[in-house]
Amino acid sequence: MNAVTSAQAIAALAPPVLSLRGIDKRFHLARGELHVLDDIALDVRPGEFVCIVGASGCGKSTLLRLIAGLDSNFGGDISYEGHAVKGTALERGFIFQEHRLFPWLTVEENIRLAFAATRVPAAEQKERVQEQIQRVGLEGFEKAYPHQISGGMAQRAAIARALVNRPRLLLLDEPLGALDALTRLKLQQELQRLWQESGVTMIMVTHDIEEAVFLADRIVVLDARPGRIKRIVAVDLPHPRERTHPLFNAIKRDVLGDFHGVEAAAGTAVAQTVGGDWYRRLAW
Repeated sequence: MNAVTSAQAIAALAPPVLSLRGIDKRFHLARGELHVLDDIALDVRPGEFVCIVGASGCGKSTLLRLIAGLDSNFGGDISYEGHAVKGTALERGFIFQEHRLFPWLTVEENIRLAFAATRVPAAEQKERVQEQIQRVGLEGFEKAYPHQISGGMAQRAAIARALVNRPRLLLLDEPLGALDALTRLKLQQELQRLWQESGVTMIMVTHDIEEAVFLADRIVVLDARPGRIKRIVAVDLPHPRERTHPLFNAIKRDVLGDFHGVEAAAGTAVAQTVGGDWYRRLAW
């Protein structure tokens, strides 16, 4: 068993860092009430990577905003590290679908902006900004403006800004969705590396099932209208994951079956068939 899998096994024994109980969310519109989330219950362990998938309009991003404390008008309870979530907090970072960098600030200045509501000394700010710039591979672009760098680099800067305050929980709302395919694959690998190096607990919303299988310890599948947890799929594979391996693709087909009418049982059967042999042959 490799170090990553061992760490996951240890984390599974720890008490949850985040707990959601009976989450119910409704929007009151001119045409009536829109029921967005219904009876959501979920525990997330320290250092876990959880992906939330579901059809458009199932409430994935809404759920993430509730966890972040960006919306307090909901039913049920959300607790983080044993305390009720009431408003935003630095220990819960958030990365949006767009990078949201200020065009009149450099990469360095955009990242440093995360310290605006803190009392971190200027010298430490500078040190931590440079540390994150190196971590996301943007050395040499500190003085560049957003229009002078690629979309993938801008999203890396947004990730650095989210990490610079050293959050213990990072919430990601489809941060790679607007990128081209090759850049997206590269940033998936970088995101995985950042997660492994930092030990941050991550919850990521995505439409990309392969992305979820590549990154997540568990995949939460949401039904739509209202959003309910249909099931939670454990991705018990070591990192780094091989996208072409039969077991990887069996899990991918299994989850895709929830959205495309493919028999989920077929994918599960393949996973059970190839899984034991693959685990015996892998040396980790």
